[in-house]
Amino acid sequence: VRIFNGCSLKKTATNTVFSHGVAASRLMFVGDAPGDEEDRSGVPFSGPSGQLLDKMLSFIGLNRDTNFYITNCLFWRPPGNRQPSADELEICRPLVEKHIALVNPTMLVLVGGTATSTLLNDTRGITRLRGQVFSYQNTYMAEAVSVHVIYHPSYLLRQPLAKKQAWADLLALKQALSAA
Repeated sequence: VRIFNGCSLKKTATNTVFSHGVAASRLMFVGDAPGDEEDRSGVPFSGPSGQLLDKMLSFIGLNRDTNFYITNCLFWRPPGNRQPSADELEICRPLVEKHIALVNPTMLVLVGGTATSTLLNDTRGITRLRGQVFSYQNTYMAEAVSVHVIYHPSYLLRQPLAKKQAWADLLALKQALSAA
C-alpha cells in the first residue's frame, strides 16, 4: 500500500493510514476513510470517533491491543474530510480486499455507511442494514465470513440518540463472538 501510487489521495495526505491492532485476531473492523487526526498519526480511528469506538468496544470486552484488528476502505485522507469519491473507493477496493484476505478474519465488522456500501456493494442506507448479519467473500478469499454493520462513531457523536441502536448492535456482536 505504501508504494501504491494509483490513488491521487496519497499526494495530499500526510501519512498512509494502514491498520492497527492484532492481525492474528479473528475479528476485523473496516471503516470509511482516515480523518484529520488519523492522517497526522498514521493510525486508523485515533481521533475523537476512534476514542468513542474504543470505549464502546471495551464494554463488550474488545480492545485493539489484544483481540481485534482495524483498517479503512481508504488508506489516505480525502482533503477537507470530504466524502470519498466512488472512483477513489474503486481504485482502493482490490487493496482492501487483499488486506481482508491476508488477515483472514472469521468475522468482519463494517463501520459506517461508506465501508458498508463499498464492501457489501449495497446502496441501501446503513440504518436499513445495521442489525443484520451478512456474508462476505471476495476473489482472494477461500471462504465467506459473517459481517456485522455498525454506525460510524462520528455519526454517534453527531446523533447521540442513535447510541441506543448502537448498543443493541454491540450486544449482538458480543453474542455472535461468543457463539463463534
